[in-house]
Amino acid sequence: MNPYIQSLRLRTLPLSMSGIILGSGLAYSATESIEGGEWHFWLVFVFAILTTLSLQILSNLCNELGDAQKGTDSDQHQRAAYGLQAGTITVEQIKGMIWLFVGLCVVFGLALIYCAFGSLFTLQSIVFIGLGMLAMAGAVMYTLGKHSYGYIGLGDLGVFLFFGLLSTMGAYYLQAQTMSGEVFWCGAAIGLPCVGVLNLNNIRDMANDRAHGKRTFASLLGPFGARLYHYLLLVFCLLIFILTGHYWVALIVPVWVWHMWFVGTHTEGLDTQMPVLMFTTLIVAFLALL
Repeated sequence: MNPYIQSLRLRTLPLSMSGIILGSGLAYSATESIEGGEWHFWLVFVFAILTTLSLQILSNLCNELGDAQKGTDSDQHQRAAYGLQAGTITVEQIKGMIWLFVGLCVVFGLALIYCAFGSLFTLQSIVFIGLGMLAMAGAVMYTLGKHSYGYIGLGDLGVFLFFGLLSTMGAYYLQAQTMSGEVFWCGAAIGLPCVGVLNLNNIRDMANDRAHGKRTFASLLGPFGARLYHYLLLVFCLLIFILTGHYWVALIVPVWVWHMWFVGTHTEGLDTQMPVLMFTTLIVAFLALL
């Protein structure tokens, strides 16, 4: 695979779209709340997807650079090496890619806000510009810098806030320009399996992370605790959706039961479960809209 494409980590992209699809779909179902009609809805939706994909790729690139600079990626036997670790991309090249996606985040984000509110200078627009800047900072500071929050056990919280609450509630508000308690709970629910993906990644890399001073939440919990935490994330996701009346998500239970069994009984091959959880999280977002 082309090393530039590999560093984008395309398999992670479905996960980043889950909250946008869920929030937008919930807004679409409230047809009386949609501002501007069908054409406007799809325009805002497309720019929201482009913005979140750019943010996800920006986070992936910064994660690769940050881990490489700290030496954390020096021994990753359970997955394929990315560009910097494999030596197929230089630091300067990946920095160039980072600046490219910073620019795309800004362009797509401003276009999204303008389409949603018709101006970049309303109070709503300024608030969302601030949220966009916060999301970009979160993408960059996860592993980059001396005070990267991914190295002090706060990565799970960051994923929950950005992939769950902010993504879902933000997408809903951009479309409906109102908010509801249901949207909050749906955002929290979809954020939990997103955290599960990060937790699974950290279970896989636990020994390596500890050896290089990376204190993830999983490494603080230990192998047994991290697996129990993983199960609870998925169970509470399902419970929240079912208790808020989104019963179709129960269709994912057989796949998640098998996934939890695999995680609980295997120490090798956990990387194969990453796409399983990513794509099923996206499916859950669609099921919640039925």
